[in-house]
Amino acid sequence: MATQTAAPVPSPPRRVPLWAAGAALWTTVAAVLAARAGGLAQVDGLATFCVIFTSIMVEAIPFVLIGALVSAAVAVYVPDRAFARLSRLPPALQVPGAAAAGLAFPVCECGSVPVARRLLLRGLHPAAGVTFMLAAPIVNPIVVASTWVAYGGGTQGTRMVAGRCGLGLLASVVAGWRLGPHARVSSRPEDTSHEHPAERRGSFVTHLAGDFLYMARFLALGAALSALLQTVVPQTILSGLAGSLVLGTLALMGLAFILSLCSEADAFVATSFTAFPLGAQLGFLVLGPLADVKLAAMYEGTFRRGFVVRLLALAVPLVLAGSVAYATVAW
Repeated sequence: MATQTAAPVPSPPRRVPLWAAGAALWTTVAAVLAARAGGLAQVDGLATFCVIFTSIMVEAIPFVLIGALVSAAVAVYVPDRAFARLSRLPPALQVPGAAAAGLAFPVCECGSVPVARRLLLRGLHPAAGVTFMLAAPIVNPIVVASTWVAYGGGTQGTRMVAGRCGLGLLASVVAGWRLGPHARVSSRPEDTSHEHPAERRGSFVTHLAGDFLYMARFLALGAALSALLQTVVPQTILSGLAGSLVLGTLALMGLAFILSLCSEADAFVATSFTAFPLGAQLGFLVLGPLADVKLAAMYEGTFRRGFVVRLLALAVPLVLAGSVAYATVAW
């Protein structure tokens, strides 16, 4: 009798091991301390790298923690039947509902990724999960308030808030529909929540630690890459582009991708580009929360390969067109 050969089991996608990310991070910290002790911290490039890397991590880590807290709460305390009801709704209702839900979640782009991942694992339509992930960092109350204040409040602040939220929601919904099929995520052992009420507290801590450490290692990788890019790319290159609306908008969008700022604070940076028109600044404010260097690393660690390329191919022309249209409107 012929023996049957077992089909090869597909190997899971390769991930950056947690110990490797931790070793790289602490090696960087040790190198910085050694450089300071040896007087190398006076080198402009090294000092710039350290300042940028530290600022991104300090700024983003609290919001990753907020996202992990929300994600763990969803996993442990929200019953499965609630997600079952949501998942039975038509996608045409799930997607706009997910976009509107971003108004109530005070999380930036770093924190929205683990929350969206949890929603996808619980059965939410992929298009709705991606829409929420992209919309929440742009339309949440903290970002709305910071944008209004950064642009001086009043009429101009209101217009910038309206432009940012309107274009951000449009880009999020379009990207959700188009990229949903490419947003499949794989579950991990800690993604299975305990059902017994007595075990919920321990399960919450397990989920919190798992989500936080999982996303923080990709944040560290993206922050290091962003700091390196900002150190080696001279910012004076942008000064000659401010006179052209299209080129200026593309320049600020590229800068938003490199700087990897938190959406709660990026409006104050955008207002400093006084040589650029408001439409170009709007492109900076909308593209940054959708895709930047640190998010690229986090997306690749969460979704299928190629998600970042597809997102950029869709978002860049859409945000550019919307920003140029905003700039040409006679207010």
